[in-house]
Amino acid sequence: MRAVLTVLVAWVSLVGGGGTAWAETEALPTLRLGGQAGVAPGVTYRKFSLSGSHGPAFGHVLTVDLRHPQVSLDLLHPGRVAARATVSRLAESRGAVGAVNGDFYNITETQHPGVEATGAPVGPSIASGHRLSAAVPNGQRFGPAMPQGVTTRDVIGVGTDGVARLDRLTLVGAVRTADGKLALRGLNQYALPVGGIGAYTPAWGAVSRLRATCGTDTQRAAPCSSETYELTVRRGRVASVAKEPGRGQIASDTVVLVGREAGARELRKLRVGDRVQVNERLRSAHRGALRFALGGFPVLRDGRPLSGLDAATSAVRTSAGLADGGRRLYLLALDGGPSYRTGLTVAELADLMRDLGSEDAVNLDGGGSSTLVTRTPGERQAVVRNHPSGGAERTVPNGIGIFIRR
Repeated sequence: MRAVLTVLVAWVSLVGGGGTAWAETEALPTLRLGGQAGVAPGVTYRKFSLSGSHGPAFGHVLTVDLRHPQVSLDLLHPGRVAARATVSRLAESRGAVGAVNGDFYNITETQHPGVEATGAPVGPSIASGHRLSAAVPNGQRFGPAMPQGVTTRDVIGVGTDGVARLDRLTLVGAVRTADGKLALRGLNQYALPVGGIGAYTPAWGAVSRLRATCGTDTQRAAPCSSETYELTVRRGRVASVAKEPGRGQIASDTVVLVGREAGARELRKLRVGDRVQVNERLRSAHRGALRFALGGFPVLRDGRPLSGLDAATSAVRTSAGLADGGRRLYLLALDGGPSYRTGLTVAELADLMRDLGSEDAVNLDGGGSSTLVTRTPGERQAVVRNHPSGGAERTVPNGIGIFIRR
């Protein structure tokens, strides 16, 4: 049954006082609609409050007109897949005028003592047309339960035509040797499918690759594999081999192949000096390439919430929604201040995104990760508009950035 939400939208000026003082000092307003505050050409900001099943919630939303000739979106990330930074720092370093946090990620490894959490995202990622990572198996993801039919390969992104869309990106790749072709099952991922081979490029970073061989396709907490192998391929030839995945920054002319179980047995057949060619791409479920994409699971399609959305667990959440056939974008983050920390259920989030005007929407990482920032063009510092529920910004692997071309 559709959760009943009363959306209360209030206009707030971006000038002075910070973005969240009203949320902390004022009672929830009666229903009123007002103007939106301009952030930059084609970008506006507003606050809203609503009544959820677990109590009052307060939030922040950026509306982005992708038809505006100066506006564009791109992935914000720290320069490496397995790395993290705060949303405000990511926005400042790239000059974004607005941003929210992005995908769920490998935040902890309490089930695997001695194994380093990578900080890498769950789903695929593309930045400025360059593919960075593919999706981990469904059973290896972090975050709330996904509705039926949704996978870790689901993304929100913007095509080369400038139109935003929900999509699904599947890794297609091969490791070619003198003896034949091996399927490539991973690209810069913190978890590989059982029996698979994954490629790690300089974009991965310096973090250990050992986590990729832990867990199974259905159980994230399952033990690490006892059968692993790693090849370092430099300029098309095997340069070195190792029994276990290593760590350290990968050189620009190098790709590291990590195998587990059957994949490890195939890699063991290769010797130093053998020729190896690695090919990979992310295949879209729709026509047209994506210039930017990050993982997030759909909660709304064609104006209808997906069936099976969690209607019981409430939390602070982040979401991105599409309207006007992908030419308008809503970026939303709930406030984590003490008075509003109960947040919304996933089902309520879907209803909220629809009520705000979205036709399609995804749920992004929430809780202490939920962050929305704005930055006035010409100024260096970004302003965090919501109260992060942990009391300070959490470092995250990626986010959605809004950019203004001059």
